[in-house]
Amino acid sequence: MSLKKKILVVVLVLVLGVTGKYIYDRHINHNFMTITDGKVYKSGVIPPDEIADYVKKYHIKSIVDLRFPGTGDDVNNPEIPAELTAEKDAVAKIPGVNYFNNGSDQVPKQENLNSFFKIMDNKANYPVLIHCYHGIGRAQMYSAIYRIEYEGFSNEDARHQAAFPFMFSSFDDGKPKGEYLKAYKSRKQIATEKK
Repeated sequence: MSLKKKILVVVLVLVLGVTGKYIYDRHINHNFMTITDGKVYKSGVIPPDEIADYVKKYHIKSIVDLRFPGTGDDVNNPEIPAELTAEKDAVAKIPGVNYFNNGSDQVPKQENLNSFFKIMDNKANYPVLIHCYHGIGRAQMYSAIYRIEYEGFSNEDARHQAAFPFMFSSFDDGKPKGEYLKAYKSRKQIATEKK
């Protein structure tokens, strides 16, 4: 086999591998990811008939749904009220699991952070699954905030772990989510500054 053919085969295998992983992550595994093993997970929308399987496998006690109807973004975040209701109803049928809707914009408002902290401050709510529509925007944002607030991550470390690939993502320098995380002040930091 010639060198050109070998290179072509390697490139083809890489492309197929990356494409296969993307399809698996996005459409089969719902962008599910462990943030902190046994404590916090994040994902995109998990179909109502699959939620119980994830709850059982990861011992999830609380689901934080960051979607809300009426985003006006039918392409990237088609958040249909019936879909939110279907998830809430599916979770209600699972004994011992809490469902929290904390509909948030891509960059959180203080009221959303307050609701999020109230959930995450309660140890009885763990393990927690945080999700949005795709699992790569708001779920990543709140996972980064969780890491800063509860695990002592620096803003930069949390921001860099928020997306892969980091460069050219919505968490990159100059992007609203990236700039928000760079400037984010934890509750501990705010309390220290007030002293």
